[in-house]
Amino acid sequence: MLDDAERFAPLNRAYADTFRPGRLSVGLVVPIDAYPDARAPEVADHVARIRLAERLGFAAIWLRDVPFDVPSFGDAGQVLDPFVLLGALAALTDRIALGVASLILPLRHPAHVAKAAASVDTMSGGRLLLGVASGDRPEEYPTMGADHAGRGDAFRAAFDYVRRMADPFPVFENAFGAPDGRGDLRPKPVAGRLPMLITGGSQQSSDWGAANADGLITYPRAAAEQARALSRWRDRIPEGQSPKPVMQPLYVDLVDDPDAPATPLHLGFRSGIRPLAEYLRAVRAAGVNHVALNLRFNRAPIERTLERLAADLLPLFHDGDDA
Repeated sequence: MLDDAERFAPLNRAYADTFRPGRLSVGLVVPIDAYPDARAPEVADHVARIRLAERLGFAAIWLRDVPFDVPSFGDAGQVLDPFVLLGALAALTDRIALGVASLILPLRHPAHVAKAAASVDTMSGGRLLLGVASGDRPEEYPTMGADHAGRGDAFRAAFDYVRRMADPFPVFENAFGAPDGRGDLRPKPVAGRLPMLITGGSQQSSDWGAANADGLITYPRAAAEQARALSRWRDRIPEGQSPKPVMQPLYVDLVDDPDAPATPLHLGFRSGIRPLAEYLRAVRAAGVNHVALNLRFNRAPIERTLERLAADLLPLFHDGDDA
């Protein structure tokens, strides 16, 4: 049994189901599609494949916030607006956690973010995980009349605004506005506040991120390097706060030979199921609590790959125990 000092904070259903100390769950990045030679996927199968992922037992799906298809970035994400798709998924799924990795806070007014996110959280019964970031596509900032150089300050102000909107009739002032207590934003998050995970540094100090976020979304690394990075981050969590979870994405191309060794891909690798399982065990030991697989470069049919992952990989991490 874990004592209270070892448990994650009691936030919503998705946070509790997806993140458990010392354990690892497996999710998927949306689009659940292979489009290695294109910047954008087809959108017709988005919902059907997410519902299949839920039936097969994946813990979470993760949408991305990509307002514009920027050719130099090379990936338009799932194309559909994340909150529009999340609203549909809240009604069309029952169990799977609905994650955003990550919303670009400086490019949206935080009142809209707070209302949309709390609406999804309410509609889904507490299944929203809100990843937030400062953005990695400079071209989007002038398109929206936003200051790229000032995105770090804007991120902090937006983050604080979203947090404060969970309070009744909040009174405060920052760069995005000055709520004065005469109006209240509804609905409120199911657990009293939204689980907000910061992506990378988001132009903030490590101390600020560790103190304010409910978890970290980090980049794939070799297990030993990941362990060092996560140890440094967790050392910065202020005394008295609960431990905080970590998730990472991973591009994979799952081949038929279960023992095929790993060969590098962009932010991931091509391999058989056993080397993939070995890597997941290693990053679990390094302190990662959730890995979201990205199948963009997968060469086998997507439905067949999902079924193989569900049959041969997910049972190895059920309740955190190897089979």
